Amino acid sequence: MPKKTPFYDLHEKAGAKLVDFAGFEMPVQYAGIKSEHAAVRERVGMFDVSHMGEFYISGPEALDLIQKVTVNDASKLTEGKAQYTCMCYDDGGIVDDLIIYKLFDEAGYIAVVNASNIEKDLNWILDNNSFDAEVKDQSDDTCLLAVQGSKSIETLQKITDLDLSDIGFYSFKMGSLAGMENVVFSATGYTGEKGFELYFDKNHADPEKVWNAIMEAGEEFGIEPCGLGARDTLRLEMGFALYGNDITKDTHPLEARLGWITKFDKGDFIAKEVLQQKKEEGLKRQLVGFTVEGKRNIPRQGYEIQNTDGETIGEVTSGTMSITLGTGIGMGYVAKEYAAEGTDIQIVIRNKTADATVSRPPFIKK
Repeated sequence: MPKKTPFYDLHEKAGAKLVDFAGFEMPVQYAGIKSEHAAVRERVGMFDVSHMGEFYISGPEALDLIQKVTVNDASKLTEGKAQYTCMCYDDGGIVDDLIIYKLFDEAGYIAVVNASNIEKDLNWILDNNSFDAEVKDQSDDTCLLAVQGSKSIETLQKITDLDLSDIGFYSFKMGSLAGMENVVFSATGYTGEKGFELYFDKNHADPEKVWNAIMEAGEEFGIEPCGLGARDTLRLEMGFALYGNDITKDTHPLEARLGWITKFDKGDFIAKEVLQQKKEEGLKRQLVGFTVEGKRNIPRQGYEIQNTDGETIGEVTSGTMSITLGTGIGMGYVAKEYAAEGTDIQIVIRNKTADATVSRPPFIKK
């Protein structure tokens, strides 16, 4: 049986189309993906992402543990800051991508992981915990709402005492929300728009009351509840990687355009030597973005990518019709010699080839 988030009854009442996703019954859409996508791009939308995983890592050597299992340099984090990173297996393959938050008053860190990887990630961290550090899985008790869009600050400002305009990108503060204390307001998200991810303990709150308060506050701006369908089209327009599609155990950070978070000078971490070797040898393939010509040509995961001579050079990992641009966009791994921006390629769609061009994400400029 799939799990349900604390907002499940609200999704049902709102007429959401529910699907099994990562072991949870989640809304894929309400009014429709196009409408929800436009709400976030133009106004404000809210996502229930309570299926995500949250691990609290504390103790004298919490940082040492995080430094060992992640590729970014978490020693650079100060209280109230967040960092995008990933964990690798010994061979350099990606365990998961995640966000690390440094809490206040030496309370340690939160690692926020993908829903489909909660058990795997937890076991990986615990298996590598040879430090004086405690890891607690708080996933089942944590509610997470993402309020995204240009009107997200105005919406939430009505129901909190915090000055939200003061919270910089990848920063967070603790405050009250709709009369509830100890809410994490994090200026992060997966849409490319302004917005906040709101974390709170379901045992100390009335989740439905919080949801309804946000919807009421955003009513004047045309807020819409949004499902996983719009979440995917929004993230793909920004070129954000999705675990299971664009990054997997069979891809490593350097070929996945995540070299910028791989800090070789931070000290030892899992797969450091392997990744250094791959860097020195030179990449054989690269994750690229591309745009497709023709209004009806929609690329999908698994479709073949060819060069202009019809030779196979890779495959699509994510693809969709861009709702903002009205054209097909996607990402995929191609042989390194075809990875330069502006390179002409072809996508095989329903046994026909569609002309495409390598284009560095984001596909829409914010």
